[in-house]
Amino acid sequence: MFAPFMMNAWITATIVAVVAGVVGYFVVLRGSAFPAHAIPKGAFAGAAGASLLGVSTLGGLAVFSLLGAVGIGTLGRRGRGDVATALTLVMMLALGAAFLSQTTEYEAEIYSLLFGEVLGVSSIQILPVAALAVACVVVIAIMYRPLMLSCIVPEIAEARGIRPRRIEIAFLLVIALATTVTVPVVGALLIFSLMIGPPAAARSLTSRPVLAMALSVVIALITVWAAIAADYLYNWPIGFFVGAFGALSYGLGRAWAARRRRAVPAAPAGLAASPIDSKVSLSPAGN
Repeated sequence: MFAPFMMNAWITATIVAVVAGVVGYFVVLRGSAFPAHAIPKGAFAGAAGASLLGVSTLGGLAVFSLLGAVGIGTLGRRGRGDVATALTLVMMLALGAAFLSQTTEYEAEIYSLLFGEVLGVSSIQILPVAALAVACVVVIAIMYRPLMLSCIVPEIAEARGIRPRRIEIAFLLVIALATTVTVPVVGALLIFSLMIGPPAAARSLTSRPVLAMALSVVIALITVWAAIAADYLYNWPIGFFVGAFGALSYGLGRAWAARRRRAVPAAPAGLAASPIDSKVSLSPAGN
């Protein structure tokens, strides 16, 4: 399991888990699960088109991820976000069907992009994946305060000149970058489980943003590492184990939160916390 040929898998999976944990926290916080599901699934069309043209599937994946993010953000300006997301997904899937219809068989690389193939990651893929991962984390660090303000106190965010639509489009582009990083490892069909399960579990354990984000990364790491070990032992698609372990982590997190609520006695009516006190701290120092 720790043989030299497995090192690429462990390194890449660790990078993927960090990105999914950091970006996924804001996906859950902002209620952006549908875009986080639609962008990777639609971006698969880019990989299919790139395979048809004989160019890098990772490049095709990146292009369609960015196009999907821009499409969702643009169409959502004047209409409902869920409808804009669905329409963008449908258009990209239609293109993917057209690309696949021009091939005589499903290439192994396309299959791996659907269902994940962490054991097939080559050494030359690690550097671009790491570069995109660093870009995602840096952008999230820069956008941290505007993202938190627009999520928790949107009125104050607008008063401070933060435009929600611009923040939304910028965050969708971050999801597109995260998609390009993570899809080659865990697959387009189940990447959203890694970006939803661990962050949602972390939010069940604590309401402190920085601590929750750190826990999200830790749970994502455990999920991916356990999935690699299970994939190596049982030779099942890694996407299955990522989805199963991600759902299990969320279930355990919700069970812990419910148990904690039952253990804490209800406060008297006169001592109830004020709405201001219940706000989540926006400063990292407050965590």
